[in-house]
Amino acid sequence: DRMTLSFEPRHAELSLTYEKAMRERNRLLKDMVRDPHWYTALEATMAETGVAIHNNRLSALAQIEVAQTDAVTAFPNAFLELTYADGPLPTSVDDLCTALAENRPRDLAAGRTLIGPHRADLIGTFKAKGVPARDCSTGEQKALLVSLILANARALEHDFGAPPLLLLDEVAAHLDADRRAALYDEISALGAQAWMTGTGTELFDSLGDRAQYLEVTEDAGTSIVKAMQ
Repeated sequence: DRMTLSFEPRHAELSLTYEKAMRERNRLLKDMVRDPHWYTALEATMAETGVAIHNNRLSALAQIEVAQTDAVTAFPNAFLELTYADGPLPTSVDDLCTALAENRPRDLAAGRTLIGPHRADLIGTFKAKGVPARDCSTGEQKALLVSLILANARALEHDFGAPPLLLLDEVAAHLDADRRAALYDEISALGAQAWMTGTGTELFDSLGDRAQYLEVTEDAGTSIVKAMQ
């Protein structure tokens, strides 16, 4: 949702409105309220905002998918898919509203809402290997996550004409030397201002003179920053 928010600022408001209505509906479910009149307005709000949330997510994923093809190196990337625990989410407001109403008996038994955009999972698959991200090594998972951040930045550059500021904490951790080199090439090609942290200068050897290097130390509880030669 944070990636979606970077493309659609109203996504946060939609999410808050949906979650508020869902919390109120869940309270009715836990109290075993069966009168449909208590649910109608809440489900209408959930359906309207829920479909918008779903569509915003799909749009963001489509833009990120396209941006991944603009990579200048063989840095790992992923095939992305939005899935739901109980099958595909109804795609129209009326259909989702109907589904929520029809699912009340099941939701009453569970004491919570079992369908809606809050039940979504983002599934990633390592394209080069065809392996689900959850089954990849720690280094591969880290690389796939970073590739999504870079693709998000490329897509934003395409939309707004300038790349965002990147803050990448311990970005080189768990990456081998080849992947670190590819990462720095991707960041350089993006042309974004990027701040990266690491525990040792050797992690940034392949970055060379394309960056300025700062050392942060601590003295009596005060952080001291100085340029490195």
